[in-house]
Amino acid sequence: MRPLDPTVKVDFSKFGIRFQENLAKLITLDRAFADQIGEVLDTNFFEIKYLQVFTKMIYDYKEKYKVHPSLTTLATLVRSMEGENEVAEKQVRDFLIRIHSTRDVEGKEFIKDTALDFCRKQTLKGAIIKSVDLLNRSSFDEISTIINKALLMGESNNFGYDYVKDFEKRFEIKTREQVPTNWKEFDDITKGGLGKGELGVIISPTGTGKSHVLVHLGAQAIKEGKTIIHYTFELGDTMIARRYDSCLTGVPLSDLNTFKEQILEEVQKLDGRLIVKEYPTKSASTMALRSHLEKLKGRDIDVGMIVVDYADLIKPKRFSSEKRHDLESIYEELRAIAQEFECPVWTASQTNRSGYNAEIVTMESISEAFNKCFVADFIFTLSRTMEDKSANTGRFFVAKNRFGPDGLVYPIHMDPSKVEIKTKQNVSGSLSNNPAKTQEQILKQKYKELMGNNNGTSK
Repeated sequence: MRPLDPTVKVDFSKFGIRFQENLAKLITLDRAFADQIGEVLDTNFFEIKYLQVFTKMIYDYKEKYKVHPSLTTLATLVRSMEGENEVAEKQVRDFLIRIHSTRDVEGKEFIKDTALDFCRKQTLKGAIIKSVDLLNRSSFDEISTIINKALLMGESNNFGYDYVKDFEKRFEIKTREQVPTNWKEFDDITKGGLGKGELGVIISPTGTGKSHVLVHLGAQAIKEGKTIIHYTFELGDTMIARRYDSCLTGVPLSDLNTFKEQILEEVQKLDGRLIVKEYPTKSASTMALRSHLEKLKGRDIDVGMIVVDYADLIKPKRFSSEKRHDLESIYEELRAIAQEFECPVWTASQTNRSGYNAEIVTMESISEAFNKCFVADFIFTLSRTMEDKSANTGRFFVAKNRFGPDGLVYPIHMDPSKVEIKTKQNVSGSLSNNPAKTQEQILKQKYKELMGNNNGTSK
């Protein structure tokens, strides 16, 4: 083993410029990581001058004000830079602009682990060098203190959102980056659609068209340029893909083979991407979904939205004595996946018998586990009577909405032959937005009036 030489320069040069820029970016955006690596980081480890200047600016601000700077604060600091050459100042400004334009960091966990490992090794080397003289003086207790302190530095210290240290964070403008449904009424009441880390659920009786609704939602996201991962536990992957063909092109399902070439030409123009993964019913748990998503992520596939057709058919990770507990757990895990992979998740659930042929399906009709509704951010139901199916009509009922009003009923046009679903206007030219409770009151009033008329007649 070669003796440690404190005069030898060590830096991040062997990892490359892109690695160093992404590391500085993570220090800017992740307060907990900045605190953790700050215990062992020497800004001179950056071989590039402007990254040294930029990261030193961050840590100087943290030292002085005891809070992590926001991007707005950094922009102010950069504008008032003094003492640096013009080239370095321009590079710092350009780097901050790049951080503003995109906050995603590819391979961020690898960068964090690699940088921390490098910095902690340098810290430990420094402690060992310092201990050499102490060893000659037999100062074993002091050596133990120095080495143990070095080993602890850079350990994870993320205890959550710190009220003071993260002060600036709560004043930043938040964006949900919603994926629209292309139903204007839904997009209005959800402020643009479902956002990152959010779970949406469509509830309906068997045979009413849950899968068609999920395909519609996925198709709209593809049009927005998103990569959609569609998990199917009931239908075959090619059958789901054919429904997307019809929904995206307007060609009826029965005519797809006839217009094969035209369909290919149309779908090749789309900015988004669709991956359909088929699992036999109850054969895969949310762990299997997470594993599949991790593999996609490892291949640099940026997941824009996840569709699960449907959650009630997922295998529980652990079977309990009651099915409702299994279902509750599955929905909780789906929402965790939405948060972990930072994208919306849409799924479906089936009603019990009381929902079949109902004019409006409410939350009371949900099958097995009512509590699974608690974790969802947006829930709407689909009801289609026998008459509706004949007339290609139906109703959406907004049962839960974290982003705005709920209890709203919307008449729809639904043509399963070409996976076409649209909210429509009633005769008066406005959508039926009456809450279900209001509709119940109207029916009660009509009943009273009817009874009153009957009583008057009998007299």
